[in-house]
Amino acid sequence: MTATTIDAAPGVVPTTERTRPVPARTPFSRVQRVELRKMFDTRSGFWLMASIVITSVIATTLTVILGDRDTLDFEDFAASIGSPMSIILPIIGVLAVTSEWSQRTALTTFTLVPQRRRVLAAKVVNTLLIGAVSMLVALGVGALGNLVTSLITGNDPIWNISVATFAQIVLANELGMLLGLTLGLLFRNSPAAIVGYFVAILVLPGLSGALASVQEWWADNAGWFDLNETRFLLFDGGLTGHDWAQLGVTSVLWIVLPLLIGTRLVLRSEVK
Repeated sequence: MTATTIDAAPGVVPTTERTRPVPARTPFSRVQRVELRKMFDTRSGFWLMASIVITSVIATTLTVILGDRDTLDFEDFAASIGSPMSIILPIIGVLAVTSEWSQRTALTTFTLVPQRRRVLAAKVVNTLLIGAVSMLVALGVGALGNLVTSLITGNDPIWNISVATFAQIVLANELGMLLGLTLGLLFRNSPAAIVGYFVAILVLPGLSGALASVQEWWADNAGWFDLNETRFLLFDGGLTGHDWAQLGVTSVLWIVLPLLIGTRLVLRSEVK
């Protein structure tokens, strides 16, 4: 048996297999920067961020004008600024997620970065980062108000907030932002998530207090189930080991588990 060799016809160029290079994976730092910029790009996002500084200045000014200047201290300014911060910051956490669906950018986002977990991780990091920076800005405004008060009265400024106390205040606001972000993942609708947050922090504590007044067991154990009861203790400082344990359990029940459920819903949902 002889082998037959078939030569290519004259003038015919043999075809070669073409390969397309695989694009490099988008760095997480770039994903984070893009997600951070998206939180400021819209008018609502910009003014929501700006309201952090605006409300801090207004709260500090009102404290100087209306408060008893002879007894004002740094803690008073921190308390006056903390109230609006506890409302604004969780809304930022909500909009960090729901804006993708309300502005219909989710399809573009998840097309450019198909790994949805990386996008959600960037949103979580940015939410915590904005919370920490916002509290530092609020602390600076409060410190300025304390100095102005001392100049007006001629008294020495009183700095009665320790680093540990301030860290607990930051933690309390970070938990609130994570709760807002969690509700955003669960509902993926801005009005529903915002209403859900206010129900969680305004309505549920009242129901818990009413139940505690008629049920002794709930009065003794509400701290293991009511996130607000333990989270608000962070603003006062001086938590015991028992309080920290309750805070850990309620954080798992109200933030960690719902966050995992909401993440799974986003990963499996069809984006249109």
